Amino acid sequence: MCKPWSSSAPAVWLCSGNPLEAQQNHSITFAHTLCAASERAERSDSMTTQRQEQDKRYDPADSTLKFVTRQDDISKFTHCAAEMNYSSINLFSPQRQLGSQGARRTLDDDPDTLRAEMSCGHAVTPQSLTAWCRSLLDQGQYVFRCPALKDGTVQKCEAQWSYQEVRKLAVLTAAEQQHFEETMAALAAAEYCEFKSCPGCHTCVEREDISNLNVHCTVCSAVTAQAFEFCWQCLRVWKGPGPRSDRCGNDGCTNKDLELLKGCPTTSLPQVQNLDPCPSIRACPTCGLLLEHDRTGCKNILCSRCQVEFCFVCLRLTPACLQTSSYFLPCSDGVAPRQEAIPSWKRS
Repeated sequence: MCKPWSSSAPAVWLCSGNPLEAQQNHSITFAHTLCAASERAERSDSMTTQRQEQDKRYDPADSTLKFVTRQDDISKFTHCAAEMNYSSINLFSPQRQLGSQGARRTLDDDPDTLRAEMSCGHAVTPQSLTAWCRSLLDQGQYVFRCPALKDGTVQKCEAQWSYQEVRKLAVLTAAEQQHFEETMAALAAAEYCEFKSCPGCHTCVEREDISNLNVHCTVCSAVTAQAFEFCWQCLRVWKGPGPRSDRCGNDGCTNKDLELLKGCPTTSLPQVQNLDPCPSIRACPTCGLLLEHDRTGCKNILCSRCQVEFCFVCLRLTPACLQTSSYFLPCSDGVAPRQEAIPSWKRS
């Protein structure tokens, strides 16, 4: 349910502290640090060179690590993640397994490479652990989980690793630590706070009223000694009457995401039997993030922002969809029509 409109929704300013506090206390003001961290994280392609990665080694004298002689349990998953988006690929399909076991030469081929055991019991090298965790960050996931298979099964381990454990066993460099920590902070903040940069002062702002596009900037208003309002949608100085939930008076002020949902082409999912074409882009029914299926594997995908799995075809959450269907069969309700609104994330 939308909140009641106010004549001009005040902005909430984000602080450089715990992102959870910003979600709980809408009077806190955030500093520029978080936005700068997010921008640096997006611009960063890689924090180490290939030579630096290859030079990573465990200290054989480190008694706090448990060394093992078996092969790395997660290296094949880092190869998959490097090629495709982990949140929407089927890591266990024969094609993906063969692809990850190609002619590459890895550290598993080096008998002198030390491998250590994670808290979940799976073996890693500094290189494979760094690559896997970086791939999760690249896809908007700041919780690190083990991708290895449980012994004798096709079930993923999914054990959660703490950042402290990852930092130590990945032998992160100072530059890598900075990249990881800044990216994790920005992702955590984005999960709890939807913020944008004010076009006047470029300070990060969060809306109190998600149904109102007319946002009042307290910083610009204080500096200029007059009310400064901007449009949350087109990020220009507000024009026309307010409040409004659809657009401001500026030419070209439209919801680009909604236009994309309404106008995207259709797609097919080859591995799902007898499925009619469906829109190629969907908004997550939980948080509203726009997602595209890569057409491999089953019809269900995991949202990289809210971590909720749903059916790309009928748009129901996976448990509800599976009550009357299966991963590779058409949905009992058929293909859901194109979405005409983007769901708002009601964070608990």
